[in-house]
Amino acid sequence: SVQTGPEVIPSYSSSAMSEKAGGPVVDFSYVGIDAILEQMRRKAMKQGFELNIMVVGQSGLGKSTLMNTLFKSKVSRKSVLAAAQEKIPKTIEIKSISHDIEEKGVRMKLTVIDTPGFGDQINNENCWQPIMKFINDQYEAYLQEEININRKKRIPDSRVHCCIYFIPPTGHCLRPLDVEFMRRLSKVVNIVPVIAKADTLTLEERDFFKKKIREELRANGIDVYPQKEFDEDAEDRMINEKIREMIPFAVVGSDQEYQVNGRRLLGRKTKWGTIEVENIAHCEFAYLRDLLIRTHMQNIKDITSSIHYEMYRVRRLNENNTVVAHANGIPEHHLAAHEM
Repeated sequence: SVQTGPEVIPSYSSSAMSEKAGGPVVDFSYVGIDAILEQMRRKAMKQGFELNIMVVGQSGLGKSTLMNTLFKSKVSRKSVLAAAQEKIPKTIEIKSISHDIEEKGVRMKLTVIDTPGFGDQINNENCWQPIMKFINDQYEAYLQEEININRKKRIPDSRVHCCIYFIPPTGHCLRPLDVEFMRRLSKVVNIVPVIAKADTLTLEERDFFKKKIREELRANGIDVYPQKEFDEDAEDRMINEKIREMIPFAVVGSDQEYQVNGRRLLGRKTKWGTIEVENIAHCEFAYLRDLLIRTHMQNIKDITSSIHYEMYRVRRLNENNTVVAHANGIPEHHLAAHEM
């Protein structure tokens, strides 16, 4: 029986009737609430998904290659717009390119945002500012759509869900530029730091470098994804703790296929053997892929929406209220008292 409020209404399902008629034995108490999951799946499949990934790091660290490796297709800007010997821009440019990807009936609009020119100048002071502005501009565009009187049924989402930050494989410590960028940007976007071209380090150097980076992130109060304060429960905490212990991921990217022991796989061929990109004994690319795509993609989007965008929205609406109040001649202390 199904209980709604104080009275109990007996639930007579057709399955129960067929049982009396000598049909198959069915659970008489079954209501069917779990069917909502199938409805949600069908709706999600119809709508498709959006994922916006930003890649940041100086030129020559393999950003384009890593994106192509992640999605096993030519998704990076360089692959699509192959320019003749691209020059390093004088200022930071922000360029995005979108693709429609489909796998097993699931459609996804993937946007890869590239930042050519970042960290390539002699003076890299404040080079994080154009990137911060771009991220906030996307929040602003979403906010304006949201507060429209006749708003769209589905607001196009250009908000940056994740920023992969490429650390050069020096093996020593983070540069002031790395610290400054992550310290400022971790407050507005999910940052996933990676050690680029990690095959240039020995395993001992790699472990030392990773440990050093984690210490520096802690010392500077930099909270990279997955952030500890957003763990939802004990199970979440346990999974995320394992990821936090591995950050930054030491990755190697390659869009070249090779034959190794009769198997075709992505790798980098050297004189002393092939570095297998998806082999966890060789590098941590597989862990990064699992985090971004297979286990935490929805969570990355949820945190963007419910934490980073929400903070931006609250700040902007408070600013608007203050401006309107001043225009109406209301003193600031009245406004503060009203807000409390």
